[in-house]
Amino acid sequence: MGPNPFIGVIYHWIGGLASASNFIPFRPIKRWSWEIYWIIQGFAAWIVAPLLIARIFVPDVAHILRHSPSPAFFHAIFWGALWGIGGLTFGLSIRYLGIGLGYAIALGFCTAFGTLMPPLFSGQIPTIARQSGGRFILFGVFICLVAIAVNGLAGFLKEQEVPSEERAALGERDFSFGKGLAVAVFAGIMSACFAYGLNAGKPIALIARDHLLATGRADLWQNLPVLIVVLWGGFFTNFVWSLFLIIRNRSARQFFGAPGSNPMGTAITGETLVSIDPTNIAGELRLPPSALVRNYLLASLAGVIWYFQFFFYSMGQTKMGKYDFSSWTLHMASIIIFATLWGIALKEWRDTALRTRLCVTCGLFLLVFSTVIVGYGNYLMAR
Repeated sequence: MGPNPFIGVIYHWIGGLASASNFIPFRPIKRWSWEIYWIIQGFAAWIVAPLLIARIFVPDVAHILRHSPSPAFFHAIFWGALWGIGGLTFGLSIRYLGIGLGYAIALGFCTAFGTLMPPLFSGQIPTIARQSGGRFILFGVFICLVAIAVNGLAGFLKEQEVPSEERAALGERDFSFGKGLAVAVFAGIMSACFAYGLNAGKPIALIARDHLLATGRADLWQNLPVLIVVLWGGFFTNFVWSLFLIIRNRSARQFFGAPGSNPMGTAITGETLVSIDPTNIAGELRLPPSALVRNYLLASLAGVIWYFQFFFYSMGQTKMGKYDFSSWTLHMASIIIFATLWGIALKEWRDTALRTRLCVTCGLFLLVFSTVIVGYGNYLMAR
């Protein structure tokens, strides 16, 4: 099966929708601290789903991983672990900036570094710039970054216009553009390490491709084994941090239905902090078995939805052709598009002025335009 950039763009859009929507199952979770539901969704997203899906579409995936070159294997894990740090700080950018703006700025820097660094390090940029299709791709990346800057301006205007009490009513009690910008920049740079991990794992993908073709299957699934390895690295980082929080906050009992307590003597119940006696956390605050099972299912569902962003990313990357580095721009732009739409649906911009809403709208259209331009550039290269 040859390249088909327009099909690739559609795959990236579906992956972006999955990434921007994975937070939805978290909202009904009750009486669990962040570290509890985060490690459960992480286990589903970074361990269970990649292995299960790869076993379905790639025969003998364990054999492929065992015979992968050691440098590619360990470099993919290394970059995945660094990406895990970016994922941990990414949540803070959402806390300080809101869903729409937090995604836009953090993923904007992630787009720039994740797209341009691999071809810069490999020395491909001069060759890309000499070809018409390559110039379209670079222009699309530039448009994407302009769109992110427009969204950043919208966030600045929003901070000036919306009183803090109104932001609290919208669930943005900690909105801070300056603090959120600093965290989002760091999170975006570290999150770009996922692209480096995928690039480092290309020898694994080549082995998987040969194995798929030899067994009469489509090479569309060749990147699934690489995802397994990169996500192992990400799980390690997140597991260590979650374990630290579980020990510090004494929240392990939440796994069994009891509300956890931290050294301040508070427990998380839904979205509020309730004072409790740390020596007596059983009783009426204990989750009933049905609610506990529901929490596990919701957190696991969030993880599976999250994984599907890279399931479709791996398919889209296969379809993009020679310059598949541009897949990172398409993926990030798609996430921002759907995150912005979620922000609009959740009324994050409801009380802003017309010029601010126009900025958001303009940024959204520029992002869509950038994905079309990048897709067209890849189409020219495929021809």
